[in-house]
Amino acid sequence: MVAEELRAGERLDGLPSQQIQIIQNPDMFSYSLDAVLLAYFAKPKQKGRGLSVDLGAGTGAIGLFYAAKVTGQVKLVELQQDLAEMAQRSVVLNHLEDRVSVIQSDMQEIFADIKPGSVDTVLSNPPYFSVNEKTKQNLDEHYQLARHEIAIDLPRLAQVANKLLKNNGKFYLVHRPDRLEDIMSALSARKLAVKRIQFVYGKADREANMVLVEAIKAGKPGGVRILPPIIAYTANDEYTPQVQEILYGQPWQL
Repeated sequence: MVAEELRAGERLDGLPSQQIQIIQNPDMFSYSLDAVLLAYFAKPKQKGRGLSVDLGAGTGAIGLFYAAKVTGQVKLVELQQDLAEMAQRSVVLNHLEDRVSVIQSDMQEIFADIKPGSVDTVLSNPPYFSVNEKTKQNLDEHYQLARHEIAIDLPRLAQVANKLLKNNGKFYLVHRPDRLEDIMSALSARKLAVKRIQFVYGKADREANMVLVEAIKAGKPGGVRILPPIIAYTANDEYTPQVQEILYGQPWQL
């Protein structure tokens, strides 16, 4: 794809280490570092030969970044038609039509397209903010659905992940640290045992602003590992060597 084929307001962003490009429209929705870090954090099962599903895929960033380090099928599930259409064009742009497909659907109604109990890995970067009468929602519909728990909340997301996954299948989630109690409660109630947690800090002297979580369906309780932190930026607002390696270094290994 060349620049002339992009539509009004669109641009190409990418992940050089994985040689993946993503079509985006900032007026609708754009992925950020949380998508890259979740795809990096996720560990493929069986060398990535099984089925992986990205729930709430947006423009497809997580699923496409993750697809570069697995050999099996990846399905991108996105509710919003405009974003699903951009994700589909990014699949074609990256020549991944043989392994990656886009399903435009409410994730809670996906089971006619994806058989329950058939998935090895589920990934999700869900809406971060709960909704109540005091919530100040973004006026743009695309951002409302992406940022606020309007179409899906943590308990329902965990239920969908549980239903899709095989026993011992893995669920990977990126979220806000201040929702960690809600995350742990939702996962535990749906028999998803948390096994790894990694906090992400904007800078070394600040509080964590992201948390990456791995859970296993029907896994034994206990044995949670807290991994070393990821620090995103130096004091000079440049990416740290750790993040530079993720973004620009060698292709991620299986």
